[in-house]
Amino acid sequence: MEVDVFIPCYIDQFYPEKAENIFKILTSLGVNAHYNPNQTCCGQLPFNSGNRVEAEELASKFLKDFSGSKIIVAPSASCVHMVKKHYTKFFFNTSLHLELKNVQSRIYDFNDFLINVLKIEKWEGRLNASVCFHDSCSMLRHYGLKTEPRQLLSMIQGIDLIEMKDSSECCGFGGSFSVKFPELSVEMGMRKLQNAMDTGAEYLVSTEASCLFHLDSIIRKNNFNIKTATIADLMAMSMG
Repeated sequence: MEVDVFIPCYIDQFYPEKAENIFKILTSLGVNAHYNPNQTCCGQLPFNSGNRVEAEELASKFLKDFSGSKIIVAPSASCVHMVKKHYTKFFFNTSLHLELKNVQSRIYDFNDFLINVLKIEKWEGRLNASVCFHDSCSMLRHYGLKTEPRQLLSMIQGIDLIEMKDSSECCGFGGSFSVKFPELSVEMGMRKLQNAMDTGAEYLVSTEASCLFHLDSIIRKNNFNIKTATIADLMAMSMG
């Protein structure tokens, strides 16, 4: 199978190793993953900040960058939701309507793709670690996935998943929310991290690198004894 991979701008700029892990996993599963170096941002950041003009320009570029027929895999439910939900506000019943529907029908979050498209049932890697899982707002409420990420975690031999209190409560990032309301954002992040540390887990895991970006900054500032990782990170680590 051949797929196009969309790497969100914040992963490209801050977590390039997470992008490398996506390709490492897809390749190990026999997927021929392509990366278009012209890709940039899906437009979510300016859209959430009220800059509709810039958001629409980026959305139009996205449709062009990912034209074709290959499945599009993205390690971000929030970016996929942007494409599937909010692009309709730009292009419905316009000259780009058909391009819009084509892209929307082909784009999947990475975790959804592995479970529901590739339908993997086992993973050969092993990693001895205890983890707790944060259900991101974008994955749970917008994308609608809850069990699939846990299925992937359960496939990694040696992983001990400890469910944390209020796993579906927002971490406080919320994109521009953390910029507009930094004190409240940090307070919410502290509460999330306390629930995570109460489990005694070594890793706080999520599907969303953006949530972990926010939480990791609080961890570093306070020298908390917990690490963050996406499921893809753990899968890649388990490969040795």
